[in-house]
Amino acid sequence: MAPQPSELPELSELSSIASSLDQIAARVTVLADAATADKREDVAANLIAVERALVGAVRRLERMLAIGRSAGRG
Repeated sequence: MAPQPSELPELSELSSIASSLDQIAARVTVLADAATADKREDVAANLIAVERALVGAVRRLERMLAIGRSAGRG
């Protein structure tokens, strides 16, 4: 049995979190680029790892949202 839209109240909150994480990832990218330009490879490498983790989290949330929205239509 597919969940009804009223059973998916977390979708709007998860969407907001995904948006925030996406903005944070963009900010981290700017910092990583600056560290790379300044030849601070250790800082840049760590920031790139953080950026990848954030982007992965956003993708996972977006997949959850897509599934939740599909289920809500059912």
